[in-house]
Amino acid sequence: MTDSPQPALARRIGTGDAVVVGLSAMIGAGIFSVWGPASAAAGDALLVALGIAAVVALCNATSSAQLASHHPASGGTYVFGNRVLGPWWGFTAGWGFVIGKTASCAAMALTFAAYVVPGQPMVQRVVGAAAVAALTLAAVRGITRTAQVARVLLVIALLGLVALLVATSVTAVPAATSLTPPTGLYGILQGAGLLFFAFAGYARIATLAEEVRTPAAIGRAVLIALAGVLVLYGLVAVALLGTLGGALPQSTAPLADLAAMLPVPGLAPAVRVAAAAAALGALLALLSGVSRTTLAMAREGDLPRSLAAVEPRHQVPARAQLLLGLVVVVIVLATDLRGAIGFSSFGVLVYYAVTNLAALRQPREQRRWPRPMQVLGVIGCLAVAVSLPPAAVLAGAAVLLLGAGYRLLRTRRSPEPGRTSR
Repeated sequence: MTDSPQPALARRIGTGDAVVVGLSAMIGAGIFSVWGPASAAAGDALLVALGIAAVVALCNATSSAQLASHHPASGGTYVFGNRVLGPWWGFTAGWGFVIGKTASCAAMALTFAAYVVPGQPMVQRVVGAAAVAALTLAAVRGITRTAQVARVLLVIALLGLVALLVATSVTAVPAATSLTPPTGLYGILQGAGLLFFAFAGYARIATLAEEVRTPAAIGRAVLIALAGVLVLYGLVAVALLGTLGGALPQSTAPLADLAAMLPVPGLAPAVRVAAAAAALGALLALLSGVSRTTLAMAREGDLPRSLAAVEPRHQVPARAQLLLGLVVVVIVLATDLRGAIGFSSFGVLVYYAVTNLAALRQPREQRRWPRPMQVLGVIGCLAVAVSLPPAAVLAGAAVLLLGAGYRLLRTRRSPEPGRTSR
């Protein structure tokens, strides 16, 4: 790591705002989209797959909190890996995070547009691109405003979800047909990997560590956000299994399909509004998190150093934020990202495998959770990652190798003073 002084970000985020950022990312990232693909892989073992994803997420969350408490700098595991394991480990984590979450940004923008203008693909792309542009400008205005907007969007999404769950519990619906059996352990693990996409939002809290007021707030925020999402996802999974059942794998909008089955006036539009709000909240949190990792990588020379600039008035990485927004707009306008969940999950699972390895290497005085949790986290991340759809695994591995090749060429041509290559 370099020893030269770097411009600092403002520490403005408290525990409450950090919880909101994590909740808005997790709720928007998957609860409205992952159930169909996950149930197609896991079959009637969907709840088992959800449990596996939750255990892996818990291990990752505790490792992230343990590391962030002692390394409160922007960039998440890119920074943790650099400081604890070495630059190559940090680069692998940071690159996996950036590529996976950039795709997730585009997926969230398209999800928002699909709920706002259903059945109009070209209009959806324009609406999605406009949403990215608007939220990028909001994020450039400062992280406090980002958290405030995320809070409003989260409340809207939760109100819609709660209304749907209450209506499901008090309304009689025909018994659902059973899901097909999973294709063995491979199918269950693949379902867990796809469901993991919905849990990955707590990474946003760790990547904002340099802007959280106290290190202790990071651990509290991660655990509170994860616990709340686990309860919500479990309730939604049970509701979907009891109503859609065998029709769930074919559903592209399962919560909207569930609302349409219930004789409650206005419920279906309310769910669409909630889905759109959740997608916007996730997009806002993703844009902030990815730009902070980009900032950290630029500080170390793994990305162009011009992206490390911090805008003096609002004290945010404006260049990184604007470039990310531009890239996401181009992807939204040019590409269909329905298959991005698997690709994103692969990159994020690699990121968290490095997270657990780094936490495993921390000295005793920095530890808050037992080592077996980190060992389980490493094994769980790798097992679930290789069980994802083959196309996602191959594409993810290829892009990671591409990034590693770029870094190898750069370090050989112009090695950074004061850095090692371990």
